[in-house]
Amino acid sequence: MGLFRKSEKPDNVNERQSEASNGSGVLVMENILIGEKSVDKISAIERAGQLLVNGGYVMPEYIEAMKERERVLTTYIGNGIAIPHGVGAAKNLILKSGISIIQYPQGVVFDEGKVAYLVVGIAGKGNEHMQILTNLAEFIQDEDAIKDLFTTTDKKKIYDAFTSQV
Repeated sequence: MGLFRKSEKPDNVNERQSEASNGSGVLVMENILIGEKSVDKISAIERAGQLLVNGGYVMPEYIEAMKERERVLTTYIGNGIAIPHGVGAAKNLILKSGISIIQYPQGVVFDEGKVAYLVVGIAGKGNEHMQILTNLAEFIQDEDAIKDLFTTTDKKKIYDAFTSQV
């Protein structure tokens, strides 16, 4: 079973809501936003965290832990992607593993010369945290495929790209 597996019926709202609430979906369509206007990195992190809160993946305090991680060490990982996640001490604030993806076609500056077009909020329960990071690290190696996701207007394309990697 993959961490980014597709739901059986991703286009059915009731199925997606059920999937999120019963813990079977690490990535659900509601946790993908596209075409967002550029904001500062803290606002982008808060938004990614709020999607995780709304999906029942983390407690609200996890958002502060995500911002703390960014203050300690940037979560920009290259190729136009940032992966905000909480500091280690916040593990108890994670209810179940999940990710959120926000597309910023004009980008969000994470550091000088480091612009993220996809901000992927991560909450990994137990050892799943490292599995999620490993999957993402492998996923971003295909620069051409990733760049296409920076400007697509098709949310399902982002969903399919992330869920077909496992």
